[in-house]
Amino acid sequence: MGVTLTFNTLKDCHNESKSAVKISKVNTRSPLYSLLLSRRHSQTLAKKEEKQRNSIPALYKESRKYKLQDINAMSCSLALANSPAVSPPMSLFRDNSPIISPSPEALNLSLTHLKPSSSPSSPCSPFRLRLQKPTSGSLLSSSVSTSASSSDSGSTAGLGTRSASAILKRKRPTRLDIPMATTALHFGVPATPCAVMIEVEREGCGYSVYCKRGRREVMEDRFSASVKLQGDCKQAFFGVFDGHGGAKAAEFAALKLEKNILDEVVGRKDETMVEEAVKAGYLKTDAEFLKEDVTGGACCVTALIQNGSLVVSNAGDCRAVLSRDGAAEALTSDHRPSREDERNRIETLGGYVDLCRGVWRIQSCLAVSRGIGDHHLKQWVIAEPETKIITIKPEYEFLILASDGLWDKVSNQEAVDIARPSCVGINKQNPLSACKKLVNLSVSRGSSDDISVMLVQLGHF
Repeated sequence: MGVTLTFNTLKDCHNESKSAVKISKVNTRSPLYSLLLSRRHSQTLAKKEEKQRNSIPALYKESRKYKLQDINAMSCSLALANSPAVSPPMSLFRDNSPIISPSPEALNLSLTHLKPSSSPSSPCSPFRLRLQKPTSGSLLSSSVSTSASSSDSGSTAGLGTRSASAILKRKRPTRLDIPMATTALHFGVPATPCAVMIEVEREGCGYSVYCKRGRREVMEDRFSASVKLQGDCKQAFFGVFDGHGGAKAAEFAALKLEKNILDEVVGRKDETMVEEAVKAGYLKTDAEFLKEDVTGGACCVTALIQNGSLVVSNAGDCRAVLSRDGAAEALTSDHRPSREDERNRIETLGGYVDLCRGVWRIQSCLAVSRGIGDHHLKQWVIAEPETKIITIKPEYEFLILASDGLWDKVSNQEAVDIARPSCVGINKQNPLSACKKLVNLSVSRGSSDDISVMLVQLGHF
């Protein structure tokens, strides 16, 4: 008396069709005989269920025809029980509600995991095929194509008679369109040719200028150059303007300062009053800019050539350096809070100067003590320039006007030594190349500021 149950492999037990049962000396009154009958009954039911499972590949082929690549329909799990007999639950396929949609729009079967089952619902099943229904809250399409349904009606007859909800294919998220920032949003400064360009260069009669933008989004440096003033080829005006807090003040000074200075100089017939005329021109330009009610400011350095004289003025940290037979001579002094006379002036007016990250600043804010604009600090940041007048001599070779982007990294003498070979002693002079060399040298030494360099050939005047 006994029953011997032999399975080829665990996989054979799962496939049902390859399992084998060997019987010897059967006692019909034994409980094991009843177990054997239950086993044969389960095999008969398993064959019917196998036909239903065979219809799934047909639906998969149909989904391939419609090029559905993402298959996320339902998770299938196989659970292993401790019973020696196989008895899959019949409620799986007897439900009239179809579990898998015959729609060609979506089909997804993924075998997610194999795990031991501790569920008491089917204690006698070594494998249980459980198809999880999609939740009612998920996004599913309920429309089914008529042509697709009719073509698959034969292969899906055992899956249900009602129309199933089509499983929604997982879609790529909608692309986000992020607008590009425009230069007009930077400090309220409108886009100008200098603002959007990285480099600006110009050559004229007796001068060359080269500007390069730093790491800021907008170039804040400006320049002005005018030759043959009042029809005289020996008269000229040059200027370099370094803006801070935006380019508006530098742009305004480049347009207005020359006119205001020339108006004051012409109005004062006495040549000894040139220094006062230049000062009046600076102050007038500053007053006009403050009426614009625009933030920001600008440092300035200018050179007026007339009647054989060179009139150099500055307000801020832009600098003018003269080459006298190869020797560098600074014609201006930087206006910074670190200067003792500037600090005393500021403190006398009720302000204070402190050291912020290694830089002396007014009211812990601005690193220059003079300039055009800066309305919020106007009590201490004045526009009055310092002016120096010299007579042009044959040994005066050229004049360098530049913003602090150059002078923070290159010394006066070094700048003259680099520029002189391109300006003196050769048949074909190339001062623009000298300007570029100076700018590139400053950049190579780590300057991140806007850099503007103007070279004026004094021999032309």
